[in-house]
Amino acid sequence: MKFLFQNLLSHLPLIILWSFAIVTQHTSVVFSLPNNETVPAVIVFGDSIVDTGNNNFINTIFRCNFQPYGKDFGGGNQPSGRFSNGIIPSDIIAAKFGVKKILPPYLDPKLQPQDLLTGVSFASGGSGYDPLTSKSASVLSLTDQLNKFREYKSKIEEIVGENRTATIVSKGIYILCTGSNDIANTYSFSPIRRAHYDIPAYTDLMTSQATNFLQELYGLGARRIGVIGLPALGCVPSQRTIKGGLLRNCSDSENQATMLFNTKLSSQIDALSKKFPEARLVYLDIYNPLLKMIQNPAKYGFEVANKGCCGTGNFEAGILCNSLTPHICSNTKNYIFWDSFHPTQEAYNVLCSLVLDNKIKNFF
Repeated sequence: MKFLFQNLLSHLPLIILWSFAIVTQHTSVVFSLPNNETVPAVIVFGDSIVDTGNNNFINTIFRCNFQPYGKDFGGGNQPSGRFSNGIIPSDIIAAKFGVKKILPPYLDPKLQPQDLLTGVSFASGGSGYDPLTSKSASVLSLTDQLNKFREYKSKIEEIVGENRTATIVSKGIYILCTGSNDIANTYSFSPIRRAHYDIPAYTDLMTSQATNFLQELYGLGARRIGVIGLPALGCVPSQRTIKGGLLRNCSDSENQATMLFNTKLSSQIDALSKKFPEARLVYLDIYNPLLKMIQNPAKYGFEVANKGCCGTGNFEAGILCNSLTPHICSNTKNYIFWDSFHPTQEAYNVLCSLVLDNKIKNFF
């Protein structure tokens, strides 16, 4: 039994969607934007934190279009492909900027023209900055997502013409949210990367990939871009289980790695802002807000911070959190995490306010 449990843990990151990083917005509040600005669209790239269902339409095991996911979505018990009990940051962001309440996945074949004009999510759960991350999970890489964005631009140009398309693209809000899979999954469990990189070198690789993506996105017309840093990854329930010992403490090594990457990412965003003065590049810190919530959950209205709502809360996520899971917590509002890796809708709302509210003005 002990061997089976250890074997499960060793392969856990290959089964779970390790996408982490949190964006922002509170659905009940629409901000008054500076200088009477309006936002025509919200467009999102990244991993499972912001994937609103794209993985439903590709051949991967990294999906969650089954119960108990979507327990509180819509009218309840509506698994949509969002890795939570309800809405996720993509939706909250779109609502906060006054665009729409739900941000659809780009790959949904039922998309209507108005859905496209007001923005979509290109994110794919299980992806990362490192191309090997998405390849290992058989999901959309950032390069794939950019190619879909090019396709998207052509589609909206057919609908509204070149001039309005240029306005939608230049005045839209863009969010990039990815990177945790690279450290928690690819680097930690891939001998290919560990053989050639130490953590400083690997975070350099990640930063280089992030920089390339942002430069390409700018070249395609994006100007208002928010980039989410990595969270306190070592304090996520699954990482506590894998690397936190018998007491399931936070993993200091993973937290150190994420802080190192965040420092490099923030510096690179500053450099790109000088290179592209027309752009509004905004670094969004999730590390400190999430860590504060985990360290003092009661202050933010929560009771449980070290386990997820689904099952034992120690390791269940993705296909391991399903309709046969023997226990789902009765009140998700008490939990910061829905499964062992992804926050609850309630936690996302709090985090969105902490991360984004005082940064919205920086997009304009």
